[in-house]
Amino acid sequence: MSRLEEPLRWRRLGGPDPEVVEALRRGSEQLTADSRRLLTEADKTSRRVQQGAKQRLEQRLRDIQYLREELERRLEEVLEETEALVAFRTRVERALEACSDPLRATLLCLEERSRRAAVEQGPDEVERELLQEMEVFQGVAALLQRMLEQIVEQIRLNRSAKYHLEKDLKDKFQAQSIDDLCILMTNNSFNQRPTVLPLTHPPSMAVSPDEWEGLSVVNISRAEQEKANSASLRALVSSLLDQTACDMRSRLRATALAFQRKIQETKTAKAQMEEHLARVQSEVSSQKRNREALGVAMAEKELPLSVAQARLSARAKRPGTELCQDPAQILLLAEVQELTAHIHRMRTAASQSDAAQQSLVRCQLELEHNVEVKARSLYVDEVLCGGHRQPTIIQDF
Repeated sequence: MSRLEEPLRWRRLGGPDPEVVEALRRGSEQLTADSRRLLTEADKTSRRVQQGAKQRLEQRLRDIQYLREELERRLEEVLEETEALVAFRTRVERALEACSDPLRATLLCLEERSRRAAVEQGPDEVERELLQEMEVFQGVAALLQRMLEQIVEQIRLNRSAKYHLEKDLKDKFQAQSIDDLCILMTNNSFNQRPTVLPLTHPPSMAVSPDEWEGLSVVNISRAEQEKANSASLRALVSSLLDQTACDMRSRLRATALAFQRKIQETKTAKAQMEEHLARVQSEVSSQKRNREALGVAMAEKELPLSVAQARLSARAKRPGTELCQDPAQILLLAEVQELTAHIHRMRTAASQSDAAQQSLVRCQLELEHNVEVKARSLYVDEVLCGGHRQPTIIQDF
């Protein structure tokens, strides 16, 4: 049977058109072949894409691990630097406390010396040194307070950098854990189709790889900067602590030398005054004895004078020619004159002795007052101020 006769036979028998059937068969075969090619291509593509995703995840993990190591290293450095800075803060606090005792001693010395006698209130060397010492101590205390404030602020900045590093590390750890889990996932990891969770944030909030790396670089750079600032501050504080302690010790030595010179000067002046006082007291006693001797001598000369005057008075009663200027009369007159002159000179000497004695007594009282003033000043400088300053020792801060 020819091919032209076959369709006629199929139509007469009421069956489908052979051409249609053939077309359907060929279409089915083509579909099967296309499906096999699609399955093969899909399998290859799936394996290739999956392998590429795995490689990307592995690269991502290496990137995260690298940044984690950098962040951890910077975090450790910031922690060490912060601990060192906290130790410096303690040093500065102790130094600030150590300034209070020397300053208080200086102020007490100034107060004690202000109670001296008015004649001793001049701006002497000790006064100038104490004022300079007070100025230096107050300046050191103000400088230490400013340093303490700078240290506290730098510690705050260090801890802020630490916070951002720790937050970044925490995020990196979570991301690394998630990517580790993703790498371990295979086609056999799920017995059933996994549930796809919705995104927790819109795609617009996602950052690019450069931005992602840039955020960590910013945190690392900030940590490095704060570490460098902290190290510079520590070097500055260390230098200032050494310098301020040296300055305070120098001031204490200068003031101590001024006190020594002043005390020696006061002792010398007091000793000289006491020597003059002893001489004046001796002279007062001598002048008292001289005045007593003059008084006794005047009393002794009054009797011969009275006798001579009585003789002259009696001889003045001689009669007539007997009242002549005989040698006896002349001698009696001379005796009266001489005794009167001696008594007059002794009275003058007695008056001078009284005046000298009064001057000596005034000088004695003045010297006694000055010796007392010097003794009080010596007590203030040597005992009171020395007691205030003796326990003052400036150790290295």
